[in-house]
Amino acid sequence: MSATRLPGTPRLLRALNDRAALELLLERGPLTRARLGELTGLSKVTASQLVERLEERGLVARVGEQAGGRGPNAQLYAVRPGSAYVVGVDVGAERVVAACADITGAVVSQVEQSTRDTDDPVGVVHTAVVQAASRAGAELDSVRRVVLGTPGLVDPATGDITFAFNLPRWHRGLLAALREDLHTPVVFENDVNLAAVAEAQSGAAQGLSDFVLVWVGAGVGLAIMLGGRLHHGSSGAAGEIGYLPVPGVPIPRDVSRRAKPAFQQLAGADAVQAVAREHGIDAPDAAGAVRAAIAAGTAGGPLLDELARRLALGVASTCVVLDPPLVVLAGEVGQAGGAALAERVQHEVAAITLVRPRVVPTGLTEEPILRGALRTALDAVRDEVFGSTVG
Repeated sequence: MSATRLPGTPRLLRALNDRAALELLLERGPLTRARLGELTGLSKVTASQLVERLEERGLVARVGEQAGGRGPNAQLYAVRPGSAYVVGVDVGAERVVAACADITGAVVSQVEQSTRDTDDPVGVVHTAVVQAASRAGAELDSVRRVVLGTPGLVDPATGDITFAFNLPRWHRGLLAALREDLHTPVVFENDVNLAAVAEAQSGAAQGLSDFVLVWVGAGVGLAIMLGGRLHHGSSGAAGEIGYLPVPGVPIPRDVSRRAKPAFQQLAGADAVQAVAREHGIDAPDAAGAVRAAIAAGTAGGPLLDELARRLALGVASTCVVLDPPLVVLAGEVGQAGGAALAERVQHEVAAITLVRPRVVPTGLTEEPILRGALRTALDAVRDEVFGSTVG
């Protein structure tokens, strides 16, 4: 049987070579045409044609010269930062934080806006996105994607946010309104899921394709990373560990109401503060109580032990199903507990189940949700921009 030649193969090869070259320029910084050719395995002529093609499309630019050797200095090329921008947004009950990054991943600006005195979510997001782009020196039409991290569920069918109880004015239909207002792709993602994306990129889960992240703060949440991808579930509810039925606390039977779900009652911030008071520690918030327990040394051990036993019920329930190699404790309480709390949770999980995941505190200290939103937006925009280089 004779081989069938596929139409468009040279075009596909050019696109693949262009994408490889752009990724190398992002990872290794400015490179010469010759060095790009060496790294991609392309001939000098083909590498030169590739660079010219990317220059014409405004994706790379000359940024200097490399001295040395005989003859004229070789030109250095880099990805042009302003070829595209993204905006990430962390939406909380009291504030919205937005950051703008260029296509290289450099964060160029960040703004914060209070949400206490407004009932207009479209206006709040619009102002934050426009201010972030403006301070970055980017035209709004060069912002190729906006990713918003919010509490609640994201409907896989529509992309809308639901069950965002602490954002009462965020509702179905808001996504379409934001897209129409900003004239650019807008995407919602659960905030804990975005924290896991950031953890995989530059935190405690670097290099791992499978892990779970348990967020312990005002709410209790879970993000599941399998094969390097977030697992959302058929309804977007994967990871809503606050609703895990656990013994010892009432189990609400109508989740559409605001009654606290079972595991939330046991391990959320309010519960942490209540347990802290029982152990003689009075702090303004749950994270402060945990820090006080750690600072107290041996005297603070009983509070950390009790908190670890409570958290282990949710962590163990997750791990006997998924059997991940790593559990990351994040959120205000998880971060405050550090290694002292993580080690206790690891020990308790191993004591009550057959699995023995490593439990570690988050490796990120600042804006993990915002960082995850930017990474998610960048991955999508790079696919769009770098994947369409051949006309």
